[in-house]
Amino acid sequence: MHLNVETLALINGGQALVLALLLWFGTRNGSNNAVQGLRMRATALLIEACGDFILAFDFKLSSLTVLLVGNTFNLSAQALTIVALRIVLNRTLRWREAIALGVAGWLGVTYFATVHPDYLLRVLWGSVFLSCNAALNIAALWGGCSKRDTRAQCLLLWAYLLAVALLVWRNVTLWTAVTPPQGIGAPTVVNVVYVFLLGMQPLMASVGFLLLYNEILQRELHDLARIDPLTGVTNRLGLLEASETLLARARSRREPIGVLLIDADHFKSINDRFGHDDGDRVLLELVYSIRRMLRTGDLVGRVGGEEFLVLSPSVKEADLLALAERIRNAVERTSFHIAGQAYTLTVSIGAAIADPGELDMMGARRRADTALYEAKRAGRNCVMISATA
Repeated sequence: MHLNVETLALINGGQALVLALLLWFGTRNGSNNAVQGLRMRATALLIEACGDFILAFDFKLSSLTVLLVGNTFNLSAQALTIVALRIVLNRTLRWREAIALGVAGWLGVTYFATVHPDYLLRVLWGSVFLSCNAALNIAALWGGCSKRDTRAQCLLLWAYLLAVALLVWRNVTLWTAVTPPQGIGAPTVVNVVYVFLLGMQPLMASVGFLLLYNEILQRELHDLARIDPLTGVTNRLGLLEASETLLARARSRREPIGVLLIDADHFKSINDRFGHDDGDRVLLELVYSIRRMLRTGDLVGRVGGEEFLVLSPSVKEADLLALAERIRNAVERTSFHIAGQAYTLTVSIGAAIADPGELDMMGARRRADTALYEAKRAGRNCVMISATA
């Protein structure tokens, strides 16, 4: 079957329409940034489909209508895709740049079609701005291939690199041809190949968007499984994984890791007197007080109930004790408001140093737990440190 430019444009438009519907209805139940980006991409595909349908029925429309309206649709779709991708990736949106490139591209193409008709210059002008659009997408995706969990970014990156290569190939072919065509609808090899390959780009990009969305969901689920839902700090699983990472780093640097086990004193009385809802609010304020005292590289996690663990890499015993005292003092001086009443809380802290030569962190955790028990026996609201391993 002979495929002309109109037939390919009709196929491309139908494909873009189907992809738009899949993206839109496949994400109708979500509301996060990734879903908003996919819906914007779906809108861009709908607009792109309109541009393809304009080209498909160019025999029923004037050439000026096809040019002006078709380019309006296509350049608008390009601008929306730039913003959609950056929403999904949580990057700076670049609305102004996207709109400016679209407007400048449309004005130039219109000028070389009406005021100073020149098909080759018109194609060159439009290709420059389409390449700039692709460059913005490439900039947003750059570096994604280097990470194991961002392969979708790699696919999208290659899709936009190939789009730029296609634009370069088309211009080189047109400018070197003995008798170049005078319109995209002309039944020439370069036009047919260009329209065919250009129609594949939305499919690749849309698949990339869906894979990127899946990767984001997988990362979110991974993070949620390691976050305590009440306090927002790391949970037991997250602490276990972080401990292994910190210990491996400590071995390579031959540096110790400080371990603090923090327990709120008489917390059960708060729950019994005010209820668990107010008790949860006290825990949130307690976590805030602890986090204010930590360094950038320190990690705090909840190990259960009102007990928290702090991992502090690259600290000596004196520095670890000073950190523990700052935390104890900050909590003691904090006024917790419960049911309209001011309430004070204290914590007992057990400290230990994990030597980089230890096989895992469990030994240091046990020593910190022993030190915490000693702090409780000593009257609470104090810090105790265990002997070294």
